[in-house]
Amino acid sequence: MAKKLYVGNLPYSLTPEGLKELFASAGDVVSADVISDRMTGRSKGFGFVEMGTEAEAQQAIESLNGRDIEGRTIKVAEARPPRRDRDDRGSGGGGGRGRFRRDDW
Repeated sequence: MAKKLYVGNLPYSLTPEGLKELFASAGDVVSADVISDRMTGRSKGFGFVEMGTEAEAQQAIESLNGRDIEGRTIKVAEARPPRRDRDDRGSGGGGGRGRFRRDDW
């Protein structure tokens, strides 16, 4: 079963192909993606790599976490599930206790 990894503190010049090559030494890389800014297209300095098996993912963490790539020390860890939107937490808006009431208009 494939295992997804988070990779942080990447050099901004690293491409998805370069990321895939870097992780290929640890095993079968299913996919590699460098996250970029929507507006500028510039890398945000982190990405995700999906390894073929859990054992390969563990090997990648052990061999690449803390490694220096182009002067930056990368962080490799298991990817966590995406956070829920803040709006889904049940917070927000009071309801009718504002400064003005409709009757005041």
